[in-house]
Amino acid sequence: MDSTIARGGRAIYGAPLGILMLEARFARIPGDMGNAETWPFPVLYRVVAGASPERVVLRGAAGLRDDFIAAARALVAEGAEAITTNCGFLALFQRELAAAVGVPVATSALLQVPWVQALLPPGQRVGVVTVSAGSLSPQHLAAAGVPADTPIAGTEGGTEFFRTLILGEKEDLDVAAAEADILDAGAELVRRHPEVGAIVLECTNMPPYAAALRRALDRPVFDIYSLVTWLRAGVRPRRFPPPEER
Repeated sequence: MDSTIARGGRAIYGAPLGILMLEARFARIPGDMGNAETWPFPVLYRVVAGASPERVVLRGAAGLRDDFIAAARALVAEGAEAITTNCGFLALFQRELAAAVGVPVATSALLQVPWVQALLPPGQRVGVVTVSAGSLSPQHLAAAGVPADTPIAGTEGGTEFFRTLILGEKEDLDVAAAEADILDAGAELVRRHPEVGAIVLECTNMPPYAAALRRALDRPVFDIYSLVTWLRAGVRPRRFPPPEER
């Protein structure tokens, strides 16, 4: 057997992706970024104290930049080779986090909008479904490279998703009602903008409902799951076996 040296220097191994989590108590079902069973690979989590969904989404993450930078650096120290976050509104910190930690950073599923647009035929556009259309500002869009005139629909008018995840009215989640809120937002988006040929889900809690939205609208749907699995594939490319000798 060839001699192999296993390199040390860290406390944790085998989880190259670090996820910065908001401080919240609502139920996180499989598919939600904060449910570890969502991922087909190990991840590292770190909760940022004081970063409530209401503060991040409705108040622009005011005063939290340094806390997110410190948490990201801690994840890198634990072995993270790439960083992501569990709120698409943290696109506001994309440049600052990437500059501070020295590893790839993907703060928001919104980063996919320009990529998906490049895939579509002429005359079609990417649309965004977000947890709060009224809070998704031009600054958020610009930070993720999203055109300012991108069609957007939110879940604020629903009965469950926004009220539970952002307003924190309760910890338990009515999954069927949450799905209905997202399907309603998607239907409204394409009703107002029939040129929408693909959808990006801003909210990291929406992947459990992506398949239902795809069926309902008959359009491709991209989300934080598609972004993070892509990111992880670059950090740890698949190793293929050598060709068999003949």
